[in-house]
Amino acid sequence: MSPLVAPSILSADFSDLKKEIASVEKAGADWIHIDVMDGMFVPNITIGPVIIKSIRKHTSKPFDVHLMIEKPERYIENFVEAGANLISVHPEVCIHLHRVLKEIHNNGIKAGVALNPHTPLSNIKYILDEIDLILIMTVNPGFGGQKFIHSMVNKIKDTKKLIKESGKDIYLEVDGGISIDTGELAVKAGANVLVSGNSIFTSSDRERIISYLKSL
Repeated sequence: MSPLVAPSILSADFSDLKKEIASVEKAGADWIHIDVMDGMFVPNITIGPVIIKSIRKHTSKPFDVHLMIEKPERYIENFVEAGANLISVHPEVCIHLHRVLKEIHNNGIKAGVALNPHTPLSNIKYILDEIDLILIMTVNPGFGGQKFIHSMVNKIKDTKKLIKESGKDIYLEVDGGISIDTGELAVKAGANVLVSGNSIFTSSDRERIISYLKSL
């Protein structure tokens, strides 16, 4: 099955998000990836529920919301009300990760776990029943336009093996430096959702980039 492509609006023109989202939707995007940063867990500040709510009315595409914030459990309901269809959190900022995932599910949407380059798979091995998506970060989170960390290819492979052995239907998403070349590496390693920001939003032919990623 072709991988899903989720353009990250972190690299979009924030002065006209309505137009930017319409552009990638027309170009074939499957999901819209939204990076939420608080300046604490990662060294950058982006957007919150208010902005997500304002763009929700302009597209029916699923909103894949990646929370790079401390104590995300404080804001789950806010992001769900704003229009999130899936929320991913990081183990490092969840004292009780299982409880946070249950809370996301209790709000009627899918739950994901994002793993930074240094974060081991063992952090999620025993709670796979509560996970709908595993997001492998192939850069250190916080900024768009970073280079793909090639040693993460083996981590993608290991994650694919873990999912297969679990027998669960879990998305394997990869985010960070995804381009035509690195997207192929990620898909060959087992990824079935590709997040790409810079490569898509800086391209004069977004449809070509998205179509190629989906063809992998």
